[in-house]
Amino acid sequence: MKIWIDADACPAVIKEIVFKASERLSVEVCLVANQELKIPKSSLISMVKVAKGFDVADAYIVTNLNANDMVITADVPLAALVVEKGALAINPRGELYNEGNISERLSVRNFMQSMRESGLIQGGGPAQFNPADKQRFASTFDKYLHILIKKDKK
Repeated sequence: MKIWIDADACPAVIKEIVFKASERLSVEVCLVANQELKIPKSSLISMVKVAKGFDVADAYIVTNLNANDMVITADVPLAALVVEKGALAINPRGELYNEGNISERLSVRNFMQSMRESGLIQGGGPAQFNPADKQRFASTFDKYLHILIKKDKK
């Protein structure tokens, strides 16, 4: 099993939680971004720099992930592809994307995007990341990471 991080927009505090868990539990982590990122020196943590472009990092992750992997992403279309492949997707605020909620999340995302593009609403985007988001992520991440580890050992 491997943890993939859609790293271009992932908060540093979330990456740190994942790095610590990687070392503690001996789980591989791969960050994918279109720019070079600093990562800890570890045989378990790697970084892939992809070309700049729309959804290039997403395509790399989807092409290379396995059903027993986890993806950390705030990108709802990427999460939909991850769920479709049978893997787990969690956003940095601790929300698990699954077959039961991904269609609704994708519909809301597409609706809001079309509203912004038509000029009916201005701005948008998520609220500022806060300590409660960090705690929610840590809890959800830990729960599902242990489930995947048990499943991987079978």
